[in-house]
Amino acid sequence: MNIGKLLTKSARTFPENLAVASGSKELTYAEFNARANCLANGLNRLNVQQGDNVAVLMYNCPEMLESMFACFKAGCGVIPINFRLHPKEFTFIINHSEAKVVIISPEFNEAIIKCRDDLPQVSYIISVSGARNPFLDYETVLSAESDQFEDADIAPDDVAWLFYTSGTTGQPKGAMLTHRNLLGMTMNFYADMCPGFGPNDVALHAAPLSHGSGCYALPNIGKAAANVILEAKSFDPEQVLKTIEVYRATNMFAAPTMIKLLIDSPAVDRYDHSSLKALNYGGAPMLVEDLMQAMEKLGPCLVQLYGQAESPMTITYLSHDDHVLNGDPNQMKRLASAGIPRTDVEVKIVDSDDNELSTGEMGEIVTRSDLVMKGYWRDPEATAETLRNGWLHTGDMGYIDECGYLFLMDRSKDLIISGGENVYPREIEEVIVQHSAVREVAVIGVPDPVWGESIKAVVSLAPEREVTEQELIDFCTDHIARYKRPKSVDFVEELPKNNYGKIVKRELRAKYWEGKVSQVI
Repeated sequence: MNIGKLLTKSARTFPENLAVASGSKELTYAEFNARANCLANGLNRLNVQQGDNVAVLMYNCPEMLESMFACFKAGCGVIPINFRLHPKEFTFIINHSEAKVVIISPEFNEAIIKCRDDLPQVSYIISVSGARNPFLDYETVLSAESDQFEDADIAPDDVAWLFYTSGTTGQPKGAMLTHRNLLGMTMNFYADMCPGFGPNDVALHAAPLSHGSGCYALPNIGKAAANVILEAKSFDPEQVLKTIEVYRATNMFAAPTMIKLLIDSPAVDRYDHSSLKALNYGGAPMLVEDLMQAMEKLGPCLVQLYGQAESPMTITYLSHDDHVLNGDPNQMKRLASAGIPRTDVEVKIVDSDDNELSTGEMGEIVTRSDLVMKGYWRDPEATAETLRNGWLHTGDMGYIDECGYLFLMDRSKDLIISGGENVYPREIEEVIVQHSAVREVAVIGVPDPVWGESIKAVVSLAPEREVTEQELIDFCTDHIARYKRPKSVDFVEELPKNNYGKIVKRELRAKYWEGKVSQVI
């Protein structure tokens, strides 16, 4: 099924339901569908054909969802681009994806004008801000077209979304997500992440629609739920909490860093967030200490997901029922896990030769399902390497316990080998973050003339708190083996993060490994 039909069907059955709210702007499902249809007709008039690609470069706004669904309906691949990227980065993505049209919000007018000559394959640029050379006006494009559109007849493996990776180890790659992938992701949301979800629910989009929050717009629209979009250019905890209270939001996607900002904000106690049924968090591991604080502050609404751009949002999940503060030892241990495989997803652990490992053995996490990408756009070598033997090789390290729970340790490139011992940074981070003076921590391997690598913790402190290097090293003694203790600790104001809020360890490692032979960073 064309994933765009999710909107078509919801508009037919629930035409008067609130579809999108942003600031003072509100659209019913009938209005939202009509505008997406007009844009789909407009793209066809601009000679965008089924199978072509369209780039969308916008801050969160209703027009972004309209653009995405117009592309789905027309059978085009949509490329939602992270609005935090540098012009050189989004120029690369637009060119690499061979996008014929770029749709932008006003904030990018000047940047696109400056790089227009570097976009030779782009035929048209449509701006939400109005007509201005070299732009077409978004509303003018819509107003010239019919609000009736017959959704394209697509093949299940046609590309619907080119999801560009964050590019932490080089140029980003475009994961080809098909209509089959996105429909599987949507159905898994209903089955696992938010059972009972329906047309009376309200989704809050406070994370970028170009990433996880955009993925979760699909199941929301499929059930004719309301989508409340925050147009803020950065995450404002008080605004988020206030919006939850005003709209009685029932579900939301957030990165762990966003949840930490919420629970650290004094506003968390001033606003009513009891309407939340599913606060879905993912995109990076969440330390148990932070998770327990979130459970205390936010109540029984947390659901963890583990996935990648290559298998969007859906490899394993830790359900509501597994988020307990006073369970038996097995239940408490599971708070450190990434949960169990999603309903129709297979997961196993393999060694470097792709041999399956036994329960409890550490290795690379691989998965297969209808959610796994078709491959990387215009990159057969990377596709063959990542999809070996029919399994997506995630590059993440972990193990599966006797009950089938996946414990995600680190990216394979983050593994520290010190004196022949494998050390997984997350084990150490889980300990250090329990210290009351520590706000955030990242553990990395640095050069050591004797051991090859030694363990360094890089720490940012909580406001008005102090702790010494030796005190943190000693703090680890009661929790982990001596060989896993950090040999040194550096203190920083902020840990470096990428555009999705993940701590970028390669930036931390770079200065220590400069001019030296190291693992891949």
